[in-house]
Amino acid sequence: MNAQLREALAPVRRGCGGLKVRVNGEACVLRCSGALWVEAERTLIASDLHLEKGSAFAVRGQMLPPYDSPATIAKLEAEIEALDPARVVLLGDSFHDSKAVDRLNDADRTRLDRLAAGRDWIWLEGNHDLKALAGALDLLTGRVVTTLQLGALRLIHEPQPGDRPGEVAGHLHPAARVVAWGRGVRRPCFVTDGRRLLMPAFGAFTGGLDVRDPAVAGLFETPPMAAALGRDRVHALAWEALR
Repeated sequence: MNAQLREALAPVRRGCGGLKVRVNGEACVLRCSGALWVEAERTLIASDLHLEKGSAFAVRGQMLPPYDSPATIAKLEAEIEALDPARVVLLGDSFHDSKAVDRLNDADRTRLDRLAAGRDWIWLEGNHDLKALAGALDLLTGRVVTTLQLGALRLIHEPQPGDRPGEVAGHLHPAARVVAWGRGVRRPCFVTDGRRLLMPAFGAFTGGLDVRDPAVAGLFETPPMAAALGRDRVHALAWEALR
């Protein structure tokens, strides 16, 4: 990581194993789960849960294990228990398709309702769940927005072209590959240059797009930092270390 990028991000290791960085001047913690914690706003942000992706594949005859929604909700429960946020923002594609809310079982819906109780719970629209959210407001706790301004940050599902200081987006599911001791490892990651931030996918059944793909790399004028999710810490990776 070059000196200019390090100065802009001011990365500091946190006790949770995450990295505290500054995005457009706003203090943020990149957590091992793939969630983002905005300390000053007591806000937890998670992107691309893709709930009921397994059941969506099953409907089409591809039998994936039907455990993605419980596993993803359990991850979210752990983050909320650890941080006790005043606000939770789910940054789009929380549901995999337009019928996913209907397929969500009662137990998982009750768990989501319990997590939302007493908090500002925000469903931000994504490309996968736009119709799901529009048609299920009577079934879901919380409110639905298209974008959200949060301090110096602007939250949106799909990253926008051009210089977008403060933008926090998901959608692309970035993943980084590094090689060490002759072995390659590919992990979901955050990507940031200190001006904007791209979130990893939070869901259990989500793939990843290589950070060197133009759809990701093209969002940054200068080489950014990739922050890869490890088992118990987030690893800051210089762009030139990626393979």
